[in-house]
Amino acid sequence: MKREPVSAGLLAGAFAGLVLVCGAARAQQTADAPPPSPPETKSVGDWTVRCFAVKNGHPCDMFQEMANKDTKQRILTVSLAYDPGLDKHLMQLTVPLDVALQKGVTIQTDTYTSPVLKYRMCSREGCFVQMVTENSLVEALTKSGPAAKINIVGDNGKAYGLQFSLKGFSAAHDDLVSQARAKAVPAAKSANAKP
Repeated sequence: MKREPVSAGLLAGAFAGLVLVCGAARAQQTADAPPPSPPETKSVGDWTVRCFAVKNGHPCDMFQEMANKDTKQRILTVSLAYDPGLDKHLMQLTVPLDVALQKGVTIQTDTYTSPVLKYRMCSREGCFVQMVTENSLVEALTKSGPAAKINIVGDNGKAYGLQFSLKGFSAAHDDLVSQARAKAVPAAKSANAKP
């Protein structure tokens, strides 16, 4: 069966949805809006798989957040979603501010180093890499372990390795994919599309 290429617009829409899903947990409530339903969560190793009460192609993600032990300030967040309709993964990495934006980041494990991943934006929350990622990157993480790091360069030129755990990554990913397939609502075809 021949697969049709995925359009840039469809990927952009899927990515925008990931940003909304990942941001749903942090969204501020307005006075007249009911509070959002809390996500369903499940701990798998050092990962949390969560599914939000939204109707889109990727309502679930798996994430891990690392914070400074003394200050409790967030240092790194890794979030991965899966869109079964596209058979693509959507990744969001959040790192601290004061990074050299032009240097990007790399993901490094005991057996894999990613290409340079570019920052998409920064806000007071930190700097974000947000992208549709190749399934091969996820497969490499599944086969690696038990530790990994996100390599960043500070705007002072110093390199840093932000550690995260791959303990439970494979099982969490399997659960993510299973739940995404069960709960995802495929994107509706445009009314203007010709058969």
